[in-house]
Amino acid sequence: MNRPASTAQLAHFDAQHIWHPYGPIPAPVEPQLVESASGVYLHLADGRDLIDGMSSWWAACHGHSHPKLVEAATAQANTMSHVMFGGLTHRPAIELAHKLLRLAPGFDAVFYSDSGSVSVEVAIKMAIQYSQAIGHPERTRLATWRGGYHGDTRAPMSVCDPEGGMHAMWAGQWTPQVFADVPPARGASEQARADYLAHFDSLIDDSVAGVIVEPVVQGAGGMRFHDHELLVGLRELCDRRGILLIADEIATGFGRAGDLFTTQAAGIVPDIMCVGKALTGGFMSFAATLATAEVARAISSGPGGGLMHGPTFMGNPLACAVASAQLDLIAEGQWRSDVPRIEARLAEGLAPLANSSAVADVRVLGAIGVVEMARPVDMAVATAAAVDAGVWLRPFGKLVYTMPPYICTDDEVDRICAAIAAIVRAEETRGA
Repeated sequence: MNRPASTAQLAHFDAQHIWHPYGPIPAPVEPQLVESASGVYLHLADGRDLIDGMSSWWAACHGHSHPKLVEAATAQANTMSHVMFGGLTHRPAIELAHKLLRLAPGFDAVFYSDSGSVSVEVAIKMAIQYSQAIGHPERTRLATWRGGYHGDTRAPMSVCDPEGGMHAMWAGQWTPQVFADVPPARGASEQARADYLAHFDSLIDDSVAGVIVEPVVQGAGGMRFHDHELLVGLRELCDRRGILLIADEIATGFGRAGDLFTTQAAGIVPDIMCVGKALTGGFMSFAATLATAEVARAISSGPGGGLMHGPTFMGNPLACAVASAQLDLIAEGQWRSDVPRIEARLAEGLAPLANSSAVADVRVLGAIGVVEMARPVDMAVATAAAVDAGVWLRPFGKLVYTMPPYICTDDEVDRICAAIAAIVRAEETRGA
């Protein structure tokens, strides 16, 4: 096999031999080849520059190649890129844990993992081990609501929507979880929220160890928004039932929805919280699962004698150092003015699209903009329309959405809105 050399050969080799998310081999459309990335821009091998309207799937919240993150990575790589976490520790892991626990008061223990999916896997293990430790081995299931997405490894898949989600083909391969209806949309009446919480409560039985939800924003399962008051109700439900509340803040954490954490904005503390994506500012894959002192102490005194999980790259010093630098950026607080500015700009720029016959709904929250189409988009057509407009977007199903980096200027947000409008026009033409 000859080594690919030209840009065209590289892209062709990729399409023939490398799997991409939820895609086949060979790929029906060759991917765009990125040579470098800086700020909000992806620099393609063919010379084009595209605004990364996805923050590379929520992660690059401060844009690409942020100098403070590059500096932290370089310094740590020159010192120690990795060391096993079994029986050893290091300053970056300790400093990061201190910063995380300071930003998220109410938590007492941190478990590091390689990805968001694994952090959810760990959270589910925590809930089940906690139940065993407090004398309830019958509690082996989780309750959640439909429309959710928590990752692609085994346990997280089990709490994703079993019918409308991306994992329907795996139905029957694991312990069936408890699913409530999709939560009422943001702005629902107090009565609608009360009725929904009563419905959720009615599904809890003796087999349930805890509740897991994406708070305020349901991401890849449908990009739906709901009210903070539902989180307050779920906290009360879990307290009354004596079970744990797990908040998957992987997508919403670190300012994306307008608050540091959506659970904090609701005035509650979950028993377990998952963070990832923006944890390293999109620099590398890394995640953490935070637990209260009660959960950590119970698990540690239970049958296992500790949490039964331990990735090879757990607590990777390089990732910890970059994440620590990213939390310093969060602590500086520039995002607190940037996110509302982006929210207002997205709301203004996307609102006119609601008048299109091809559009079912337009919604904006924090630095998240969603245009829900009346029918599934043609991915190739939508991608071409956005790229022609100088923006990288990745629609799925009926959803055209954006999560701009916090450093986007007003002009760059306007260009993202224009690209989404170009997709809508392309869909109008396709449906004519």
